[in-house]
Amino acid sequence: MRKVNVAVVGASGAVGTQMIKMLEETSMPLGEVKFLASIRSAGKELTFNGETKIIEELVPESFEGVDLALFSAGGSISAKFAPEAVKRGAVVVDNTSHYRMDKEVPLVVPEVNPEALREHKGIIANPNCSTIQMMVALEPVRQAFGLKRVIVSTYQAVSGAGNQAMEELKTQTQAFLSGEPMEANILPSGGDKKHYPLAFNALPQIDVFAEEGYTYEEWKMVNETKKIMSDDSIQVSATCVRIPVLSGHSESIYVETEKPATVKEIQDVIAKAPGAVLEDDPSQQIYPQALNSVGSKETFVGRIRKDLDVETGVHMWVVSDNLLKGAAWNSVQIAEKMVEMELL
Repeated sequence: MRKVNVAVVGASGAVGTQMIKMLEETSMPLGEVKFLASIRSAGKELTFNGETKIIEELVPESFEGVDLALFSAGGSISAKFAPEAVKRGAVVVDNTSHYRMDKEVPLVVPEVNPEALREHKGIIANPNCSTIQMMVALEPVRQAFGLKRVIVSTYQAVSGAGNQAMEELKTQTQAFLSGEPMEANILPSGGDKKHYPLAFNALPQIDVFAEEGYTYEEWKMVNETKKIMSDDSIQVSATCVRIPVLSGHSESIYVETEKPATVKEIQDVIAKAPGAVLEDDPSQQIYPQALNSVGSKETFVGRIRKDLDVETGVHMWVVSDNLLKGAAWNSVQIAEKMVEMELL
């Protein structure tokens, strides 16, 4: 099997760091692996498979000889450099939101719509972290019983906002416990007018507000769900909340299926689904927890129960490591699937 030359763009960031770990564990036959970042990070050292590697400055020529480019350095970087990578023969898997709703770009969760990879024209988009784990949990339900409506409330970890946000949460926590004022410069959104502390708090805003009073993060979940499942008829609504957890997104999901299903039937299809782990025994207080998800590639599903008033209504609790399945692992998993399908 031909070896794959890989470039990681944004290698020094929270997701880039996890991409490197996923590449260390990958089943892909790797050739040359290079790490790219802005001039600020260029020259720093990273360890890969026990060897010291130097982060290189990102320039268009960086992609010469590269087969696969994993991007996680911000939408503006992807907009500028992804076409340069494709021009030089690389396939791009982009973890930013820039290409997700582009009609020419597949938006892929390998457990849900791997065949969409055959339609790529050089760029493949990695969905939003909160959307990915929801798709892993809901696709087996959709396949077995149909899916009419989804209402999701997320409880998202601060790592989704990057390393600086994580450090700010730690500083705020220490300040609060010491009785000192908490300083907020990043959350709920670096691009908005006001900033609030996250420590001992919950912020019902991720990204800036857009149409109809929904944030961009909420619209991402709505639009990406429909695109990944290739079904614009599914009714989707989201409320996205940032909570003071470092890693691991949690979601309370309510769905209405097309056909009635028992809790046992839903548990059975989820337990057999690729990428999903059923943790659902209320009698023993067994259910998914964010803390336990950290470091795992799987999506954990529990608290499955019927709605008390709607015959086809079902509630569930879904948890996953947002930096792994929600970002780095899904990106590398896409690449592995492409190798398996002989597309890379």
